Amino acid sequence: MLWWLVKGGLSRIVLDHPNPRSLHSTPVPRAGGLGLMFGVFISWLLLLPPWPLWVALTLLIAISLLDDIYSVSPVWRLPAHFLAALIVAASWSDAAGVVLLALYVLATVWMTNLYNFMDGSDGLAGGMTLFGFGFYGIAAWIAGDPAFALLSASVATTGLAFLLFNFHPARIFMGDTGSIPLGFLAAVLGIAGYLESVWPWWFPLLVFSPFIADASVTLLKRALRRKKIWQAHREHYYQRLVQIGWGHRKTAWIEYALMLAAGASALWAIRQDAPLQLALLVCWGVIYLLAMIIFDRYWASRQQNAST
Repeated sequence: MLWWLVKGGLSRIVLDHPNPRSLHSTPVPRAGGLGLMFGVFISWLLLLPPWPLWVALTLLIAISLLDDIYSVSPVWRLPAHFLAALIVAASWSDAAGVVLLALYVLATVWMTNLYNFMDGSDGLAGGMTLFGFGFYGIAAWIAGDPAFALLSASVATTGLAFLLFNFHPARIFMGDTGSIPLGFLAAVLGIAGYLESVWPWWFPLLVFSPFIADASVTLLKRALRRKKIWQAHREHYYQRLVQIGWGHRKTAWIEYALMLAAGASALWAIRQDAPLQLALLVCWGVIYLLAMIIFDRYWASRQQNAST
């Protein structure tokens, strides 16, 4: 499906033209999300996940495809994201109270959009899909839930297939049709795994922490400077790594190493005692904090030297 999207006429209809947020200089087809979701849906026809997940994903794919083609206003997109989260959260009402359900909805909407913010460099979102959902699958298999493991692994393998066409130099982007549903699935499967006692609450956060930390801190910094957090920009850490000369390929490999380390440590910690789990989370928090402080100082020094 991805090969057809790269070679077919649809690739010329849905193009990603460079904008202030972009790291590419020429238009690139961005219909890759259709291929990703096609792979997921074909796999899930054999696995039959709950119907609310089908409905929510279909809604997100539809609104995201329209956005890729016609640039739909956030006034319409954001309510659709909330509606999709509510559809799935309603099926959890027996396992959580109203306050927790509200938090789950907010977390799902945030992760849905966060994944989209982080989809801006060749191979990055595809790699997070492979590693993130791959570790979901391994953890579910170890926990004795093969159905949940296969649901997650099928998403991971679509990420691997996508990387064949998206690793630098990318021949196709996933667009909102891919990044929005993938972010949604990262949150929904993560919460569902916790509610079904497949893993502890912190596991999804640590597995997807390379994306969560970068996007959350970057947008918090923009908000504190009273900048519009929804406006296109190139201030994410991964974007600045590309800008300082690391390029798409080296940035991707560094991020892959980070994804592998975060996921592997999360998988190891699942069977450890609570104090050791807490210590691991603190260690990762310190690692991210120090890395960001060091890079921010380097970036400020670089900008100052460039201006003089």
